[in-house]
Amino acid sequence: MSKADVLFVNMCRDIIENGFSSEGQEVRPRWEDGTPAHTIKRFGVVNRYDLSEEFPALTLRPTAIKSAVDEVLWIWQRKSNNINDLKPHIWDEWADPDGSIGKAYGYQMGVKYKFPQGEMDQVDNVLWSLKNTPYSRRIMTNIFNFQDLHEMNLEPCAYSVTFNVTGNKLNAILNQRSQDILAANNWNVVQYSVLVHMFAQVSGFVPGELVHVIADAHIYDRHIDIVKELIERPQYPAPKFRLNPNVKNFYDFTTDDIEITDYQKNPQITGIPIAV
Repeated sequence: MSKADVLFVNMCRDIIENGFSSEGQEVRPRWEDGTPAHTIKRFGVVNRYDLSEEFPALTLRPTAIKSAVDEVLWIWQRKSNNINDLKPHIWDEWADPDGSIGKAYGYQMGVKYKFPQGEMDQVDNVLWSLKNTPYSRRIMTNIFNFQDLHEMNLEPCAYSVTFNVTGNKLNAILNQRSQDILAANNWNVVQYSVLVHMFAQVSGFVPGELVHVIADAHIYDRHIDIVKELIERPQYPAPKFRLNPNVKNFYDFTTDDIEITDYQKNPQITGIPIAV
């Protein structure tokens, strides 16, 4: 069985059985009909995925892996904040008429800073560090830029990644301030797992662990029954993942360089309501 399924089921059960409800509190998100979107949450959820053992895609329902990777490349590789540069339509609700989401996500990755080795952006600094000072404890990115928050259409949810090399393994910690567990959990897990695979390959390492830290792990009120049904589904072995070994430059990767095989999964859940 997929270890990602086991982690997901245990997390969801813990949230439902032991979580804190926001009922009675004033909340920002709203459903399309204007009703307050309340949640039940757990604080400080930590999940560890050993990428050397399996690729952590859920089998409880399919995850659109290539679409998820297109988004992470939109942020980390294309460094864009415009939905016209992105294939999935997940950001449409937050875009202005020109397609911009403001000074968020990819915009922050493209900002150049002065590092000891010269002026470069955060992504290029990570790539440089992994090749030149791989055992540094300072290899990280952070896109929660307080100076620009007022110009972001949505403040970053997954905001920081710390990379750490142990022996020949590249590990990473993904820090997330908030997560809609049903809609986004495995989406984020698979996209940052692929990012670790990509960075490891171009830097001469093998993938190690992805540690996912979620400050506010929540299930929306209109998602609870869906999640209850989801976590009772059959579980299957994790799919096989392969990255094109000929790509040696991070900026050359495309979603076509990803191969997913033996992906046995349950039916997709459609029509999930999204709070905005």
